[in-house]
Amino acid sequence: MASFKEDFTEHISAVYQTLSDELKSWFEFLREIWPLLVLLLAGLSILIWFAKPAPPKKVMMATGAGGSYNILGEKYQAYFKKKGIELELVQTKGSDENLQHLIDRKDPIQIALVQGGMIAREGLSGVQSLGSVDYEPVWLFYRNKAFDNTSHILDRDIIKLKIGIGPVGSGTHTQAINILKLNNLSSDTPNLIPLSNHDGVKALQRGELDALLLVDGFTSVNVQTLIKDPTIHLTSFNRADAYTRLVPYFEEVMVPMGGFDLGINDPDHPIKLLSTTTNLLIDDRLHPAIQLLLLEAAKEINGEKSYFANAGQFPSYMNSEAPLSEEAKYFYQKGTPVLMKYLPFWMAEFLERMFLLLVPFAAFAYPIIKSIPNYRVNLARKQINNIYKELDKFEHEIIENYEPSKRDLYLAILDEMERRVLISKAAKLATVDCYTLRNNINFIRNSLGKESIYHSRPA
Repeated sequence: MASFKEDFTEHISAVYQTLSDELKSWFEFLREIWPLLVLLLAGLSILIWFAKPAPPKKVMMATGAGGSYNILGEKYQAYFKKKGIELELVQTKGSDENLQHLIDRKDPIQIALVQGGMIAREGLSGVQSLGSVDYEPVWLFYRNKAFDNTSHILDRDIIKLKIGIGPVGSGTHTQAINILKLNNLSSDTPNLIPLSNHDGVKALQRGELDALLLVDGFTSVNVQTLIKDPTIHLTSFNRADAYTRLVPYFEEVMVPMGGFDLGINDPDHPIKLLSTTTNLLIDDRLHPAIQLLLLEAAKEINGEKSYFANAGQFPSYMNSEAPLSEEAKYFYQKGTPVLMKYLPFWMAEFLERMFLLLVPFAAFAYPIIKSIPNYRVNLARKQINNIYKELDKFEHEIIENYEPSKRDLYLAILDEMERRVLISKAAKLATVDCYTLRNNINFIRNSLGKESIYHSRPA
């Protein structure tokens, strides 16, 4: 039993001694290379400072007061929720207000749906586009059969009709004014009534309006309500091709005969519509990962076939009123980043940030880390050189001032020098230099024991 205790005690003691030696060795190692470590940490700190931060957990998006923007915003919101990001929807009066949120650099809203034609490059600093995500047709609904085609838009009598043109600041209102100007018609008349789309639909159905101009998506409640109302008719823009040539943000879309209801052949003739596009605009400071997530959402939600768009047509950069962001350029040129295809959003984003951080750090750190072994060897050689200097000084002293009575002191000094060589790191890291130094020490030691130059002073 006593033998077991002794063996156990010896084992524990050996383990302790080994750990102690290892720790001591590591501390000595760190003490030797601390300048390089400081340099590495400084480099890492600089990279972290300039590295992009993690994406926010919550972002805000301006949509609108109902209509297709609100429907689209809710779809984006659900998509973001699946990816672990909260997308807060902010209802506004329309595209103009949405754009103002982005222009205001202090406004927390960094995403907005804005209608084509609402954007003026002047004063647009800080606003970028992720592309167009849908068509927004211009719908001109009316009650009177006589108001049947766009030739009547050239008729000065049109301004005698009561027409709802959307509230001031809305995309609908802006497009109504633009269309009137293109036809040299004045918008300064009390018959152009700035009602909200919802109120305008009700007023048209009650007969309080002769016509209503809407700029909204096909799936919006307002558009669908009027399409399904048998007392309401839709105007065809027969000169749509001319509009598209004169106005860069206008596109032509078509409702085919029977496109609303084949059973009753509604409409009973093809209808040409003007259309602008819904543009996904951002504050240019929006996190790149959130930009990519928006584009992925647009690809999944808006990339499907719709009434006017083919599958895969959206998102696309159709409206150049706002410059395309760098992330969007990458997306349209190369598609979805590889990591986002196969990994959850948060993991893909984290790995991308780490990659962007570690690659430059590795490039910076590699030569430093590679130099560590040489750095230690150079330190060891520096120790040897210091002892060489002492040895050289010592030799000159005994040449000039040799005293036989101090021979034992001289030998003790040489022994101390050799002892310092043996216990230094140089004994392991610069073995050849170490042995050369010891040989030189031994040469002087041996010379002290016989007649030599040390025994006589120079004349």
